[in-house]
Amino acid sequence: MSEIAFKPETLEKVKQIIARYPEGRQKSALIPVLHLAQKEFGGWLDVPVMDYVAQILDITPIEVYEVATFYTMFNMQPVGKYVLEVCVTGPCMVRGSDTIVNHIKEKLGIKAGETTADGLFTLKPAECLGACGYAPMMQLGKFYKENLTIEKVDEILELCRQGQIALD
Repeated sequence: MSEIAFKPETLEKVKQIIARYPEGRQKSALIPVLHLAQKEFGGWLDVPVMDYVAQILDITPIEVYEVATFYTMFNMQPVGKYVLEVCVTGPCMVRGSDTIVNHIKEKLGIKAGETTADGLFTLKPAECLGACGYAPMMQLGKFYKENLTIEKVDEILELCRQGQIALD
């Protein structure tokens, strides 16, 4: 891997985030800086990227690893362009999220946590995403897809394949 460094404009954002916190409290910037790192370095956080973040924040690498591996919003392995985070907790399960997950597995030929061979989709079961009244649901980028049915899932997958779903 080539030398890891934020683009100048991203580094400026990092500096702005760090400046929000008192001197000596730069570790408080860790989560937003990890989000920037994940976005800039391929959608996941490998060890050299986490080490780079530790260096920027002047904290130990283990402090970064602890946070990055604790929160499910950070990916510890490469993921597809579209990460299908399907809620699998109680309310969604009662409303059929297991059927949705199984359909996605079958339709894409992958298991939970896997990515399709074309690098387009990753299936990631998620704990409560806070939209129980609209179950079953999934998060796709920063958007919620709610009241899912097999037909809606098929439509979402097709729109993704056509590049018609924006993630930002």
